[in-house]
Amino acid sequence: MLRLAKALLLCGFALEALVRPAVAAGELASWAPVVVPAARQLDVRSSVGGHLYRLFVSVPDVPVPANGFPVLYVLDGNAAFPVAAFLARGAAGRSEVTGHVPPIVVGIGYPEARDFDVPARRRDYTPGGEGIAEGGAGRFLDFIERDVKPLIAANHAVDRSRQAIFGHSFGGLFVLHALFTRPGSFSTFVASSPSIWWQDKVVLKDLPALLQGAIRPRVQISVGAREDDPPKGNYPPEMRAMIASRLMIPPARELVAAFDAAPAWAGKVVYHELAGEDHGPAWLPALSRGMQFFLEQP
Repeated sequence: MLRLAKALLLCGFALEALVRPAVAAGELASWAPVVVPAARQLDVRSSVGGHLYRLFVSVPDVPVPANGFPVLYVLDGNAAFPVAAFLARGAAGRSEVTGHVPPIVVGIGYPEARDFDVPARRRDYTPGGEGIAEGGAGRFLDFIERDVKPLIAANHAVDRSRQAIFGHSFGGLFVLHALFTRPGSFSTFVASSPSIWWQDKVVLKDLPALLQGAIRPRVQISVGAREDDPPKGNYPPEMRAMIASRLMIPPARELVAAFDAAPAWAGKVVYHELAGEDHGPAWLPALSRGMQFFLEQP
């Protein structure tokens, strides 16, 4: 009986050791911030509009390719950069098997703690037009071309012929604006859930010129299959009415159909309707597929 009691006591001590926190509550102040591997950040003021941005950069830990590294620029960098950098590190780890050259990842974000700076992205990602108050997409694209790209090229060996840009929602709208107005600015455009509906689809006014032009980059367009009919939840009636007035899937399908009808664009455009995805999280699989699409660029 005594042996049994001692055994139970020892088991109790062992169980307590398993469930007891490894760090006492009073020691929490010693925790360190999480660091994204092989990543740096720098705040840069735009020479175009004067606004302050935060750049995040991750460089593959592999020998520099003969032509330099391809570069993937991701908008909403505060949120998207850590994910894109993780995907790029995975690509670097598999490069000997796949033959893919892993990219430098550049996140373009804002100097604050939030994942998404809603007013700033609305200012920067929306195309201009008559009577449109936001409409800073042209200035923001100038900032990328005049400030960001030269800064990256001055500090890293880059392949200027392989540059991609990724954006979601208003960011996807910006990607389309850049594609339609300056198709030579990137070799690959990845538009996730682009807000084509914005301002009565003003972004599409430049589509005919693109379809008739001689520059034809590679394009990925994607939407979540549940964006126009989100899963049941606590959506108030006004939110469902807003969703119904800002349809995502039909405009995306119509845009892809316009590309498909142009023989010169054959094989240049891919389209994904991501099963089960609502608008908010659809950017995650879109980014993963976009990374693969970019790495497979001939």
